Amino acid sequence: MLQQDFFQSDPVTCARELLGAELRWDGCAGIVVETEAYAEHGDEACHTFSRKGARQFVDEHEAGAAYVYLNYGVYWLANVLVKGEQGNGFVLIRALRPTLGLDEMCIRRKREKSGELCSGPGKLSMALDIHGEHHGSSLVQSEERAFHRCAGEPRTVICDGRVGISKAVNLQWRFLLEGEECYFSVLPK
Repeated sequence: MLQQDFFQSDPVTCARELLGAELRWDGCAGIVVETEAYAEHGDEACHTFSRKGARQFVDEHEAGAAYVYLNYGVYWLANVLVKGEQGNGFVLIRALRPTLGLDEMCIRRKREKSGELCSGPGKLSMALDIHGEHHGSSLVQSEERAFHRCAGEPRTVICDGRVGISKAVNLQWRFLLEGEECYFSVLPK
């Protein structure tokens, strides 16, 4: 299980290093195949840029806390708080390759193909049943709701611009594992 010190880094480093880890959530799980980094300061796309509540969240919570919010009133999105000497911020979990609890995920998502279950941040929250009551909960205290390191071959990481935002779009802070089919959107050119 990844401990709090893993999240005592900067958001960009953490977003890249979370790729290939397994997110376990109450009997369901998936390998992280896509992430995005958001910096507390100087990043207009980060909630801390315009939301006092997000700035309070950073001040009041420890590294490894879940930052869960309702996006456009429709989908819950799951992030993890990163706090380190190089800067604080969030890592958005954009996509997973499902590994455990597929039957439950299929029911929640009303889908049958595993590649469609967690191929976007809202979809993975639905599949894992992550919602607003999980906001602020620790992702470093219980093995049932945590990231776990997985053994395996080194994989190529692709960097690209973040998607679904209108500000700070030039930052190459979206990270993907090459060769995965569970991405939110089209691969970079």
